[in-house]
Amino acid sequence: MAALCRRQVLLRLTTTLKERKYSTNAVFAGLPSFVKIVEVGPRDGLQNEKSIVPTETKIEFVNKLSEAGLPVIEVTSFVSPKWVPQMADHTEVLKGIKRKSGVSYAALTPNLKGFKAAVEAGANEVAIFGAASESFSKKNINCDIDESLKRFEEVMIAANETKTPVRGYVSCVLGCPYEGQVNPDKVAEKVIERVKHDIPVEKIAVHCHDTYGQALANILAALQMGVSVVDSSVSGLGGCPYAKGASGNVSTEDVVYLMNGLGIKTGVNIQKLIEAGQFISTAIGKQTQSKIN
Repeated sequence: MAALCRRQVLLRLTTTLKERKYSTNAVFAGLPSFVKIVEVGPRDGLQNEKSIVPTETKIEFVNKLSEAGLPVIEVTSFVSPKWVPQMADHTEVLKGIKRKSGVSYAALTPNLKGFKAAVEAGANEVAIFGAASESFSKKNINCDIDESLKRFEEVMIAANETKTPVRGYVSCVLGCPYEGQVNPDKVAEKVIERVKHDIPVEKIAVHCHDTYGQALANILAALQMGVSVVDSSVSGLGGCPYAKGASGNVSTEDVVYLMNGLGIKTGVNIQKLIEAGQFISTAIGKQTQSKIN
């Protein structure tokens, strides 16, 4: 099981082989014809907000995202309120949303306790989160990489028993705010070219923050390498609370606009997505970082 856990944490568990479709419908040959968008705005987008967002606002935000046709929405995280106060209402949010058929509602879970609470609250899938950097791991989840894998193993055992899908995040694959460059072997011991020798590419997703404005370029490169699952956050919300000056996530509106331009289907209604972005931006008093309005 330890080996299984390590494999799970090396990548984001995403589409099955049946979901990964290719055709010549895309404008550029070799690109996937369908890309699965995983919306992380309610969790990764809001977790760094200093002012607590009302529970009712979070619920309405998720409901609007559901109406946009997003297949997966990462709703909240079951971490200690001591570390991330913004997510203290995780149970209330998960139980309060209006669920839409065909949408998977996910939650971030750092350990077995968080996993059990998330499943009880109604999470359809969970995510565990490690790092390729020892320094970031200690800052982000207060333990080293080896200890994090032990925690994830407990989650994986429970997830297998309950048949709960799990995604595994690996932070700092392209660099660490504390350690600088990260060796690709540490990433796949995680950069796509290296990882796909060990993990099927259909099991890999990319989660890009828009550092230096390079997120869309990195996503296009990932598509060219066979990746067909992309994480994003409406309005470009986000940033890690433990990495000073961390850029926000790539905007979901911008990602969907890019896919539309490439002839790649996502099943997402971009107008409703824009409306969801405008709603949450107004609610938290921030200007959207999306280029699409």
